[in-house]
Amino acid sequence: MSQKTLTEGTQSGVTEAQPASSSKRWWILAIVAVAQLMVVLDATIVNIALPSAQKDLGFSDGNRQWIVTAYALAFASLLLLGGRIADLFGRKTAFLVGVVGFAGASALGGAANSFGMLVTARALQGVAGALLAPAALSLLNTTFTDARERARAFSVYGAIAGAGGAVGLLLGGVLTDAFDWRWTLYVNVAIAFVAFAGGWVLLSNHRDAAGSKLDVPGTVLVAGGLFSLVYGFSNAETHDWSSPQTWGFLIVGVVLLAAFVWWQNRARHPLLPLRILLDRNRGASFLAVLITGAGMFGVFLFLTYYLQLNLGFSPTKTGVAFLPMIGALMVMAQMGTTVLVPRLGPKVVIPLGFAIAMVGMAWLTGIGVGSSYATHVLPQLIVIGAGLGMVMPPAMQLATSGVAAEDAGVASATVNAMQQVGGSIGTALLNTLAASAATDYLAGKDARSKLVQAQATIESYTTAFWWSAGFFAAGALIAFVLYRRGVPQQDADAAPVVHM
Repeated sequence: MSQKTLTEGTQSGVTEAQPASSSKRWWILAIVAVAQLMVVLDATIVNIALPSAQKDLGFSDGNRQWIVTAYALAFASLLLLGGRIADLFGRKTAFLVGVVGFAGASALGGAANSFGMLVTARALQGVAGALLAPAALSLLNTTFTDARERARAFSVYGAIAGAGGAVGLLLGGVLTDAFDWRWTLYVNVAIAFVAFAGGWVLLSNHRDAAGSKLDVPGTVLVAGGLFSLVYGFSNAETHDWSSPQTWGFLIVGVVLLAAFVWWQNRARHPLLPLRILLDRNRGASFLAVLITGAGMFGVFLFLTYYLQLNLGFSPTKTGVAFLPMIGALMVMAQMGTTVLVPRLGPKVVIPLGFAIAMVGMAWLTGIGVGSSYATHVLPQLIVIGAGLGMVMPPAMQLATSGVAAEDAGVASATVNAMQQVGGSIGTALLNTLAASAATDYLAGKDARSKLVQAQATIESYTTAFWWSAGFFAAGALIAFVLYRRGVPQQDADAAPVVHM
């Protein structure tokens, strides 16, 4: 297929051309959405299956966290490298290699006969995901250049990114109940087959940054910094915050990331050109994605515990319980990106979305030992989903808007990195705060009483929900301060080439 130059630059005297096949662009969106769903849901799909996997393979409670952490560490630390590889060597190549790698690692994990084999497979999934996720998002950024179509495409992508965790809980519960925990990994092979076949047929392999070189020092600095940061926060769950394995890695991570920023100002071919970060709307969007990642953890993890342990829901029923939230999120994702932001601008819409999500989280703190799903969980989930739908998809769209085609991969990787680091921060902080709340409640009470124990767990959940509400409140304030007034205009030079 030929490539057509697109600009909105009537001022430059260039006539705007339209891509040859509109229907093909939407098929590309479908394939990208399938691949993104595989990456996002894998962050949670294994969680529900963990008790079964632990019983089958015989690993300890202390080692259980590494099934989740191994994926997060590899994924977060290699995202920027994966994004730059997509820019340098072609997005089709990066996409297809990432899909095949993810499928292979998933098959390895499904066949695991030991704890070490399962952890290795999860780390390899993270490596493949770090190549696949930025390639998928950058494909949208360079395929959809018409402002209205781009908004629709990102509403779909953002809804998947926001709801994928809940979908993972549902699918994980169904597969574990109906088959075996191993199918939470094997299912990726089927999803990957669809993504690979579609990508092979639909995508072309243009390299927008073919003249650049890989920034090796920058790669080492940012990979080491992100690894240390995520590892430090992960250690906070199993070690005290005063442990050198927690604060030591956090300090190392901050130092390495500061050195990375210093180097990017001097590198001839920077891994992450700082012009990507310094735009106000883009910088605000990166922060919005990070804060959303931190706050959403309070919904998925602690509400899952509450539904299963306190209300007695099965894994499948727990997943179904999140569906209303997904529905609200997807409806507002479409409204936010195609109607609200184009009319009101992000300075109004995104802070309002954060505020709505904050109200939903604060409302969720009203749960108790004898609460019911219909009155104390369902309405709150719908409100939270609606709020997040106004934040996540528009923020992800704006975070890559106005980025030159040769930087699309690394900008997309930065979005994914923000979401992953935000989730790691939320995991560590909320787990620690929830555990402290339960301990404080039990002080001076009969810890052998089942009612007291149940109330202590409720105290831990509501504490996590209050802090998540606080994250969203901070997000509303930061978004309101940082976003520019008015409706963002599409940059004519942002993504000048559509690869068909």
